[in-house]
Amino acid sequence: MQRDIRAFLWDVREAAQAIQSFTAELNSSSYRENEMAQAAVERKFEVIGESLNQLAKLDPLLASRIPGLPKIVAFRNQLIHGYATVNVDTVWHISKEALPPLARCVQDLLEELGKA
Repeated sequence: MQRDIRAFLWDVREAAQAIQSFTAELNSSSYRENEMAQAAVERKFEVIGESLNQLAKLDPLLASRIPGLPKIVAFRNQLIHGYATVNVDTVWHISKEALPPLARCVQDLLEELGKA
């Protein structure tokens, strides 16, 4: 049975909210020193990338409305397959600069599709 496409967007939204929660009380320096926060954030970015990758396979037209989707999936692949070369500062920057617009976009799509 095929999963409802909204579920992938919901997963992205929930993972983004978790990342924002995990990093809310941190600055770049304290994040750099907190291995548990790094692991949690990276895991949630993996969920985001995989969810969007699956969405792109099931509904390419909807997925095309998410800016930077190929880069997001590539970032997920880097986290999983290139884990030894992940730059902590890059992950921090993405969580603070790129994640909020993605979260807004996904929320807008969920509202448009209903049952957000």
